[in-house]
Amino acid sequence: MPRRAVDGPPGLPSPPPPGASALPPGTFAGTVVLVTGGGTGLGKAVAAEFARLGADLVIASRKEDRLAAARDELAALGGRVTAAACDIRDPLRVAEVFDAAEEAHGLPDVLVNNAAANFPVPSEDMSPNAWRSVVDATLNGTFYMTREFGRRHLAARTPGSVINVGASYAWTGGPGFAHSAAAKAGVKSLVESLAVEWGPYGIQVNGLVPGLMPHDDMTEDIRGNLDRAHDKDARQPALRVGRPRELGWAATFLASPYARFITGHTLVVDGANWQRRALVSPPVVTVREQLGRGPFAE
Repeated sequence: MPRRAVDGPPGLPSPPPPGASALPPGTFAGTVVLVTGGGTGLGKAVAAEFARLGADLVIASRKEDRLAAARDELAALGGRVTAAACDIRDPLRVAEVFDAAEEAHGLPDVLVNNAAANFPVPSEDMSPNAWRSVVDATLNGTFYMTREFGRRHLAARTPGSVINVGASYAWTGGPGFAHSAAAKAGVKSLVESLAVEWGPYGIQVNGLVPGLMPHDDMTEDIRGNLDRAHDKDARQPALRVGRPRELGWAATFLASPYARFITGHTLVVDGANWQRRALVSPPVVTVREQLGRGPFAE
């Protein structure tokens, strides 16, 4: 039985320690997994769980300086690891990464689309270039990667599994993040559309949404928001934040042989935070105020 706090509700129990897994050892032996944004943060955490279960990895990122260190770290967990610099916004570079993956390991069996772009900004202050940069990386890049994966598997007549990392504001909207919310809604729609299109050919397509999972590679704006909310555990229905490995465990399950009949689904791993509602609505604070910006002026 989980231990209960004597001075309040216990929240959700802590997860098993790093290195634990619900899946049998070697579940992904002989499997090639390609993770975009796999050199840092949650992408690296997801890649690590596949590595622990025997997968060979291809980690792709625009941040070339982080790739070498991540490659060495992940290789220590088992399996072969190839690092590839890639701008997912460029379909030609995407094709080159798949070519490199096939040359090193064979056609990837699993694709995890984790790479994206995001930053907070009131919509009225958002430049056309800011809109394009987020939508291009988050939605277009995810599509280019997924399309290349699907085309190669369709040509080879082999099954595969795609996991698109999304965001809960794909359902709710995201004030202050209109560009990212719109892009992530498109990513969620891709999951549902392609699962139907490619299911007959043995290709699964699922989504995976992380909650608040602090890690060393968070952007400055997210880190700043967390620093202002020192009681971040108490702000979650679970009364704790998530651990990056919990996202990795969810990803390995969705791509595993035990989830073959799950496709077209987006799994939210956030301790129910996105579904919380207050009995009495709090006062409205505009996005401009939350970001510390003054009145709008052209």
